[in-house]
Amino acid sequence: MLPRPMNDLNPFRAEGLGKLREVGSQAIWSLSSCKPGFGVDQLRDNCMDTYWQSDGQLPHLVNIQFRRKTTVQDISIYTDYKLDESYTPSRISVRAGTHFNDLQEVEVLDLNEPSGWVHIPTKSLSNGKPVRAFMLQIAVVSNHQNGRDTHIRQIKVHSPTIDKPIMVDDFGPFSTVEFSQYQYLR
Repeated sequence: MLPRPMNDLNPFRAEGLGKLREVGSQAIWSLSSCKPGFGVDQLRDNCMDTYWQSDGQLPHLVNIQFRRKTTVQDISIYTDYKLDESYTPSRISVRAGTHFNDLQEVEVLDLNEPSGWVHIPTKSLSNGKPVRAFMLQIAVVSNHQNGRDTHIRQIKVHSPTIDKPIMVDDFGPFSTVEFSQYQYLR
């Protein structure tokens, strides 16, 4: 599946409409490597002028671990080829699972000089629904111009919101005197 660049779209629009929520703040983030001052804080600071810069051999990994099993609708990654050139990822693998030892690849993307948000839907291979996982891993497999280190400016992880109205029947009957006095309106 080809990624959909979102240069003219704001990935936070669905979030603003209440259809998605950003769940990255509920996770523990770790990196395979980083230059001092270019780590997780810069990757998550909502500033497009800062970035994570790896410092080591490919593949470069971003590990996202949740405390509970989380439904992940999509991942949005902000890159800028015009500023980063050979540091810009050209091939990305997205993996999901319960821990490091059972990660399954759910998406592989080939990027061609991306500049802006790249939206990556995360669908389960078995049923096509959004992935439910304790852990996500984003692997930068290769960079443009065979670059060694990588720059990623932002990563956002979105989960769908549940539109389930609260029904009175969900609570059952009032059984105590204190509650039954509020059972009817007068």
